[in-house]
Amino acid sequence: MKNDQYVRPHTGLRWSFFIVGLTLLGLGISLTMQVRVFGIGPWDVLHYGLYKQLGLTVGTWSIIAGLLIVIISSIVLRTFPKIGTILNMVLIGVFIDFFNWILPEPSWLLNQVIFFVAGTMITALGIGVYVAADIGAGPRDSLMLILTDKLQWKVSTVRNGIEVTVALLGWMLGGPVGIGTVFIALFLGSFVGYSLPLSKRLLNFLMKKGESYENFYKGPLRPDHHDRIG
Repeated sequence: MKNDQYVRPHTGLRWSFFIVGLTLLGLGISLTMQVRVFGIGPWDVLHYGLYKQLGLTVGTWSIIAGLLIVIISSIVLRTFPKIGTILNMVLIGVFIDFFNWILPEPSWLLNQVIFFVAGTMITALGIGVYVAADIGAGPRDSLMLILTDKLQWKVSTVRNGIEVTVALLGWMLGGPVGIGTVFIALFLGSFVGYSLPLSKRLLNFLMKKGESYENFYKGPLRPDHHDRIG
């Protein structure tokens, strides 16, 4: 019975974290894309290369690539994807296109550095926040876990292999590869290592806070539960 009392507020809080995390992730990716001279993240190199060669938008190619991965993962695992995985796939693409539309491209070197560093940090924060919600893993994370299980390799080995492969494919299609691509590939995971536990602690704190309010308002009233005068 106790669990039933808190399903609604906790579910709402988790979904809020999930949406905020994906919004931050889309913003972070878009910020790095405004500074293509440094290069962008490995998967974004692929999406940008497909956009240059075939049209559509970067966000649309992010969704299409995610959809293909979801289909393959579902066939291999013989399971239907979680709603969170589907929303992850769609919303990140939508947010990338939205922020690409409204953000300016910085011309000064200092502004470019600020955009790139801020974009990388915000991307890591977004990943930490959305993963902490535990609504559903992104398609690319699911692919990494499947290959890790099938090949019996380390997660880091599989992740690096995937990112090198997609970055090379994107580069062949004309996507921007540079020192920033290497930086994101090597250090983004470390940044997420800080943002994820912080996000989990914040979420747990807010959920416990919500339970405290629930217990207070649902507790029995005392006979003298009123303001005393004199």
